Amino acid sequence: MEENNSDPVYSHNVIEFAAVANEYCKYAEHASELKGDEMLRIMQRILPLLYLKASLLPSLEPLFEDGNEKFVTETDWSRIHEAIGRIMGSADDFSAEMGERLDDSGIPVPMSLSENMADIYQDIKDFILLYQTGTEEIMNDAIWECKMNFETIWGEKLLNVVRAAHRFLYSGKEIENATDDTVRDAERDTDEWFISKRQKDFRGE
Repeated sequence: MEENNSDPVYSHNVIEFAAVANEYCKYAEHASELKGDEMLRIMQRILPLLYLKASLLPSLEPLFEDGNEKFVTETDWSRIHEAIGRIMGSADDFSAEMGERLDDSGIPVPMSLSENMADIYQDIKDFILLYQTGTEEIMNDAIWECKMNFETIWGEKLLNVVRAAHRFLYSGKEIENATDDTVRDAERDTDEWFISKRQKDFRGE
């Protein structure tokens, strides 16, 4: 059955992506209610589906010049990051193996599941809130931006999480709880917050 090309924002692929994205955000927002190994198993199942559905989003052109409204704040990001970091404990840190972040010696810089998952959350939560407005022009641009960011930014972060979750779940290791000091040490300088930097780049600052 062919999709109604006159209404791409209501296409089957977009609606299915929105449903999976909403589930991801719910788990991220309630991370403190889960154990680390439970979250890893959930991510092992939901993230490949999220990747698939994102890859099927229609290719649209933006209608507005000023960019989309942002709802997820720096505080929201930090809350998600900290909650996930706490439950992940010793499983939170991993090294980027695809050359995404290397030091001067070419050695992968340690990264964290909580950082990648919070970054993913920010993009798709903004998409969900824009899509739920019901205004087709806003929905159109939300789809356009989400697909663009998937292709250039959070799609690879998603794969990082899947790879790290797979490795830990089948390693036979147990998650050691994070201490308050560990969580504080993992907090980033928000001046280097990649979403903020990307928004500045988008505005030409």
